[in-house]
Amino acid sequence: MRDAHRHRPGRTWDTFPGRAGSAPDRAREGRVMKIGIIGAGNIGGNLTRRLTALGHDVSVANSRGPETLTALAEETGATPVHVTEAARDAELVVVTIPLKNVPDLPDDVLAGAAEGFVLLDTNNYYPRERDGRIDAIEDGGLTESRWTEKQLGHPVVKAFNGTYAQDILDRPRPAGDPERTALPVAGDDEAAKDTVRALIDELGFDTVDAGGIDDSWRQQPDTPVYGLRAGAEAVAKALAEASPERPAAFRG
Repeated sequence: MRDAHRHRPGRTWDTFPGRAGSAPDRAREGRVMKIGIIGAGNIGGNLTRRLTALGHDVSVANSRGPETLTALAEETGATPVHVTEAARDAELVVVTIPLKNVPDLPDDVLAGAAEGFVLLDTNNYYPRERDGRIDAIEDGGLTESRWTEKQLGHPVVKAFNGTYAQDILDRPRPAGDPERTALPVAGDDEAAKDTVRALIDELGFDTVDAGGIDDSWRQQPDTPVYGLRAGAEAVAKALAEASPERPAAFRG
């Protein structure tokens, strides 16, 4: 996540159908999971640190090969792998690479993942700073995560895209703590979204259901919730206040 931008007009927060709070009990809370992380930058690296500390079995890959991940592996106990091996047997696969690089992932990047695996997308579209113009997003009306979903051929859950990477390490709080931060989570598959929300709860954050992937524009860059460090009620309000118009600074 880069800079946070806020204060855009929109609907009143009580008209938004999001649900605030921790993940439902039916999610797989507290169980050790096999997790594959594709991308070892700021978000990917810190998720690797936290998820391994919680006891999860984490494999991590980047574009430069596992030999470049030795330090992260020694620090965390994660297993460095090639990109094509990151999803092997994984119940959760995290894609956290620059958006422009998603189409360059191998066609079989998700091959070998566990049946019913969940795909978590943390990405943002930065056309001017990094990604260049993507016509399907700007002209075709696709949300960033719907575009990513089409590239990868598997439904995604969107989370962590507006989270400061350092906050993953510094801001976890126990459930019920008044200082606990809430994160928006969007996705079409309720069971997959429940799994992600349970994992975020385990990481020390509350969640707010941000709707489906076609609604995930509410948490894209330059929306009120992007970069917001606040509790569930404030996050739900910020989601409701988002405008569907993409700001000029985030158009190619």
